[in-house]
Amino acid sequence: MTAPVLMTAAALNAQEIIRLPAEDRWLSPDFEEVYRVGSLSGEDWELFGYIYEVGLDGAGQLYILNVQSSLITVVGPDGGFRRAFGGPGEGPGEFRSPMALAVFRDGRVVVGDDRDLTYHLFRANGEFERRVRWALQGDWPVLTALMPHPEADALFSAVGSQFRSISSMGERKTHTSRPVERIMLTGEVATKDTVAEGWLPEGGESLYAGVPQVKAFGSRMLAGVFPDGSVAFSDSTAYAIRIARPEAGVWRILRRGLQPIPVTNRMINAERDRQRRAIPDRAPPSYRESALETIANMPFSDEVAILRALRTGWDGDIWVQRHGEEPSDDQGPIDVLTMDGRYLGSYRAGSIEMPDAFGPGGLVAFIEEDEMGVQTVVVKRVALEIN
Repeated sequence: MTAPVLMTAAALNAQEIIRLPAEDRWLSPDFEEVYRVGSLSGEDWELFGYIYEVGLDGAGQLYILNVQSSLITVVGPDGGFRRAFGGPGEGPGEFRSPMALAVFRDGRVVVGDDRDLTYHLFRANGEFERRVRWALQGDWPVLTALMPHPEADALFSAVGSQFRSISSMGERKTHTSRPVERIMLTGEVATKDTVAEGWLPEGGESLYAGVPQVKAFGSRMLAGVFPDGSVAFSDSTAYAIRIARPEAGVWRILRRGLQPIPVTNRMINAERDRQRRAIPDRAPPSYRESALETIANMPFSDEVAILRALRTGWDGDIWVQRHGEEPSDDQGPIDVLTMDGRYLGSYRAGSIEMPDAFGPGGLVAFIEEDEMGVQTVVVKRVALEIN
C-alpha cells in the first residue's frame, strides 16, 4: 500500500513534491569497461573466495571485501594490486566475521563485524586505526548495508534495508517504523540519531528480533546517500523517492506517474507454486516440510511494490530498479533520476545490472559470477546518452 509520510503537519507543508514523466525514455547501456579482476588463471591476489561487497574511493581505487578470507583487497585505477589488509583473528585490524563494508571518499574504510559487534576503522593507507562498539540500545543487533557520509565520520543505515546479519543478544525490540539512521563514529561507542522515519506496513514485523519482514510483493526499505549528506529512500509500494536531511527530515519527494498493481489470487498461487518448485529435490524431509509450511503461510501485500532496488551516485544521481513483467521479478528497468528532480532516462530490463558500487567520474563496479561460480569485479565508466 502507498505509505503515509510520518511527519508533522508543519513538515508536510515544507515538502516539495516533484512529479516526473511516466513515459520511459530509453538510455544506451554502452558502458566503457575500465578493467576487471578475479580469475582462476590470474594472479594469486585475484583468487577471491566470496566477494560480499565492493566500494570505490575518490581516487578511483576499488575495495573488495572477501568474507571467505576476511581480507580487504585494494585495486588501483589501472586494475593493478595495491594492498590487502584485515584477515581472520581477534587482534587489531583482524575480523571475526566481516559482513559490511563502507569506503569513504578519502580512502578510509569501515568494516562491520557481526561477531564482536564492532566497527573496525582503517586509515587510507590500510593501517588499523581503532574499533567502535555498536550502539545496541537494548535491542538485538542487526547489521544492514552501511553507507558512508561523504564529509563526516559517520555512516547511514536503515532498519529493514539491505540485510547483512543478526546477533541474538539483548532484548527483542518491536519497531513501529523503518527509520533511516545516522551512525556517528567519533567515540568508543557509536551513537545514532534518526534522519527520517520510513513507513512500516501493518503486520510487517517478523517473528524474531523485531526485524521488519517484507511481505511477498510488498514494499522494501531502500536507501542511498547524496554528496551533501542528504539521503534518498523508498518505503512504500508506490513510486515515491523521499529525500531527507539530518535535523530536517523529508523535504522533497520525487514521484513518477506509475501505479502499483493490485495482488490477485492468480499471482498468489503462481508465487507459491514457484517457491515450491525452488525447493531442492535432494532436500532432507524435515527441510522440505518446513519450507512447504512457510510457503503455505506466506503473507502477501495487497499491492505489488514498484521499486526493488535503489542506489545513489557521486553526482547526486539516483538509480532505482522497478519490477519486471512478473511480480516476483526484481530485474526490471533501471531509472536514473537526479536529487533536484530530473528524470534522465531508463535502461531496459536485462540491458544492465544494478551497479554494486559507484565512484568518481562515472565509475561503477559490478560483481559478476560465471557458470563455474568464479567471481569477478568489473569496473566500467557510465556515459549517459539519451536516445
